[in-house]
Amino acid sequence: MVYPLLRSFPKHEIYALGNQLQRSILSVPSNIAEGSGRNSYKEKIHFIEIAYGSLLEAYCQMQIALELNYISEQDFQTIKPKFFTVSRLLNALSKSFQQKLNE
Repeated sequence: MVYPLLRSFPKHEIYALGNQLQRSILSVPSNIAEGSGRNSYKEKIHFIEIAYGSLLEAYCQMQIALELNYISEQDFQTIKPKFFTVSRLLNALSKSFQQKLNE
């Protein structure tokens, strides 16, 4: 959902905020994937934490894009629940691995 919104960014932001937003949003599934390939639950949790941090970074950048009028309020309100959903999923996955780590 983020990529189509990047098309509305001004050209001077393509390599600034737009690029940073792309990188942070791609970091979320990339770190989940990297963590899933790790053998220990501790490492898996670590990569989920990195993914969560990237998610928060992307959310912040979306708020900045809204404040700069690069995206509409409607677009922001449409995508906002997706960030909260992914956040809850990451939290649940982390808790699941934490329980397995403690067993």
